[in-house]
Amino acid sequence: MSLFALVNAAASSSVGQTDQQIRQADISNGSGTQVVEERDNITVIATDSNTWLGESGDDPRARAELVAFNPNGTVLYYNDSHTRYWDVDPVKGTRATVEYLYADHLPKSECGSETCTRNGIERVNLSTGTVTPIFSRITPGKHSTRWHDGDRLNDTRYVVADIAKDRVFVVDTTTGMVEWAWNAQQAFDPKTSGGPFPEDWTHINDVEAVQDGHIMVSVRNHDQVVFIDRETGLLKNWTLGSDNAHDVLYEQHNPDYIPAENGGPAVLVGDSENNRVVEYQRENGSWEQSWTWRDARTQWPRDADRLPNGHTLVTDSNGNRVLELDQQGNVVWSVDIAFPYEAERLGTGDESTGGESAQSLGLGSSEVSDPGQSGEVNDNQKEGIAGRIWLGVKQLVPGRYMNAFMYVLPAWMGPTELIALLAAVLGSVTWIAVEWRWSSRSLSIPWTVHVERKR
Repeated sequence: MSLFALVNAAASSSVGQTDQQIRQADISNGSGTQVVEERDNITVIATDSNTWLGESGDDPRARAELVAFNPNGTVLYYNDSHTRYWDVDPVKGTRATVEYLYADHLPKSECGSETCTRNGIERVNLSTGTVTPIFSRITPGKHSTRWHDGDRLNDTRYVVADIAKDRVFVVDTTTGMVEWAWNAQQAFDPKTSGGPFPEDWTHINDVEAVQDGHIMVSVRNHDQVVFIDRETGLLKNWTLGSDNAHDVLYEQHNPDYIPAENGGPAVLVGDSENNRVVEYQRENGSWEQSWTWRDARTQWPRDADRLPNGHTLVTDSNGNRVLELDQQGNVVWSVDIAFPYEAERLGTGDESTGGESAQSLGLGSSEVSDPGQSGEVNDNQKEGIAGRIWLGVKQLVPGRYMNAFMYVLPAWMGPTELIALLAAVLGSVTWIAVEWRWSSRSLSIPWTVHVERKR
């Protein structure tokens, strides 16, 4: 693919077009321009960004956004004032109010001797745009200090996943006092587990209050989802996954607990570095895989919610999309949006609380290499052969390295463009090598030639 073709691909990118439409849309109660397909309820999406300086740019992935779509596909709400948006949860008793976590990178002038990050929780009425601060704190540095998730326990208390201090804590948001905390060092040894200590040891990225007052915690760099009793600590026999057991979980995000009354206990999770969504069912005191899904485009999914109708809402971060799967694994709704972190369908309960387990629904696992089989055809995957090649490449290259590579790519570059680019690079390298090889040869003649000058 030529540079000219790549530029044209960027210009016609569905991700870029959607991002521009969202930003330019008239915020309305449903009378504006339709941007996405219709759904039954409001859909809220929080997006991450790959900017390291905290300054938004023209590329869609360089701008974090909180966007809400009306049921008819028009834009209800839009905000890009924060450096990062993370977890978003509906507020009970409201139709269109959510709470979300954010991070703002602050300059040295506001932090002292080094850069720092303000981590916070805010509430927004999506209909009026009114924003109410809930709680915030400043942490040193940027990477691996940003709070990704929190869960409201009652009117005044929040439980927060604190990446910066490798802990989970409960705070009274009216007084700012931390009332309880669990530190990962109570259960794990920094010398023999997880990531580099202390830089990014646990990367605790999710918390959820579950039954019996327990707290479910995603310890990403330990490849585990653990359950904490606030009095006794880690419930060892409930742990899902283990350090470096990547066939179970590999640096996961946003596990959702499905209780027994909905066919559980089960955990639905974005198994990020394995490039899949997976569910585990609790059976006879252990966790058994009960469902998994991915297609050729799936790349670093970081959230999945089971909806009351049996569908699954998936946030595919490096796939630059949010999509809804029916019970057969077909894509029945999707929006191309740059680097999403989490999505919520309002009116369906917080995360997966309104949905049933895969086992209860009888869902069958699905791995689709041809997007046409899943009901979705998009600009990045119009040809099934490209999808199959892309899936083969991802199976050969470890997910960790592939996702790191995809992280820095522009949003418009999907499998077809990337394969074409790699082919062009390989062709150029081959051509240069051949040219160099032949240019290094000298012309020799194996006999003597006598040259005489005529006088």
